[in-house]
Amino acid sequence: MPSSSTRTPWLLFAAAAATAIALFFIPGYIIRPFTHQSAPGLALAMALRHRAPWGTLIAAFLALTFAILVWRRSNWWRRTILVLVMVVVTFSTVMARLNYFEWMFHPVDDIRFESAATSKLDPSEMILAVRFGDDARAYPISQMAYHHMVNDVVGGVPIVATY
Repeated sequence: MPSSSTRTPWLLFAAAAATAIALFFIPGYIIRPFTHQSAPGLALAMALRHRAPWGTLIAAFLALTFAILVWRRSNWWRRTILVLVMVVVTFSTVMARLNYFEWMFHPVDDIRFESAATSKLDPSEMILAVRFGDDARAYPISQMAYHHMVNDVVGGVPIVATY
């Protein structure tokens, strides 16, 4: 059985690596297209997302420090685990600095409309409707659930319809 002096750096490495990975992956898991997001879940995701750039950097530095400490006393398969985990930690640290939600929920800029008479929407399809004066638009919820935003002009007024 390994001594506590050998086990402690491994546990600290695992904790730091798990922190870096969680700060990136948890918000991405909670906020994803076509899934229900609760208010507490969104609050958690946004709090983690806000702290992720610095949190992942600190956690990655700690994970690297502990990986270096245990490297010399490790056999080849433990070194392989260290390298693989550090690759995921590095990926998480880089991705935490990018707005990957824009990739998932990019606004629709090139929208095309059809009249209600020629539309091929199923009659039971839910829509988000906007009306200014005599001008009206209807956005299918099935499309809005993925994009979440549509930039449009209704009645001469620029709008962002969101769902």
